[in-house]
Amino acid sequence: MARRRQIYEGKAKILYEGPEPGTLIQYFKDDATAFNAQKRGTINGKGVLNNRISEHVFTMLGNIGVPHHFIRRLNMREQLIRQVEIVPIEVVVRNVAAGSLTKRLGVEEGTQLPRTLIEYCYKDDALGDPLVAEEHIACFNWCTQEELHDIQDMAIRINDFMSGMFAAVGIRLVDFKLEFGRHYDGDFSRIILADEISPDGCRLWDMATGEKMDKDRFRRDLGGEVEAYQEVARRLGLMPENEETAILDLDSHRKKKS
Repeated sequence: MARRRQIYEGKAKILYEGPEPGTLIQYFKDDATAFNAQKRGTINGKGVLNNRISEHVFTMLGNIGVPHHFIRRLNMREQLIRQVEIVPIEVVVRNVAAGSLTKRLGVEEGTQLPRTLIEYCYKDDALGDPLVAEEHIACFNWCTQEELHDIQDMAIRINDFMSGMFAAVGIRLVDFKLEFGRHYDGDFSRIILADEISPDGCRLWDMATGEKMDKDRFRRDLGGEVEAYQEVARRLGLMPENEETAILDLDSHRKKKS
């Protein structure tokens, strides 16, 4: 596909104008960042894997009635998506204590939370995406109360579905990040799921071993990032078992490294 005008470039993706009004092309990069981009690197092939995994998850969510921006995958690294006005809030859904939650509250990593916890962060890299409350969202009119209710309802539904989807292939969904946007049809708008869902924005642990299968391998210099992402794709049935780009399980990776 001929390259179109670039609309936006983020840490992990580039958006280009789409072939039709109201559409964009989302390109997945191999760039990896952590700690608000203070740590930077490259995970070779990450963009290809995230494109495929996100396509699969969005398609499955669409099948249960979750509205989203994904239209179709165009090639190895690009998807056609609906253009939305992004709500400037990152929605973090937590099932198990990990990451910043453990540091803020002193909870031991791996602690099963008594209930699903939803947190909100204001999307602003310069501020470090600070944690905010529902009162901040209302005060600064980042979205309406009705829109926030739609976001909350979808977040819980997405979590319920994804927890089961990953558990079925031996993966524990620890936490994950969601973004939402307003999709306009004339003067009418509705909130729909946007961005991506992949090991970049999810914490995924092997249910048997506790092995990390997500970007924490990059954050914590654990190595084996590509193998972990590939293993997620393989378990979801997105990569053939006998594919030439053989998927190394993480145990094999550790033995090879040692």
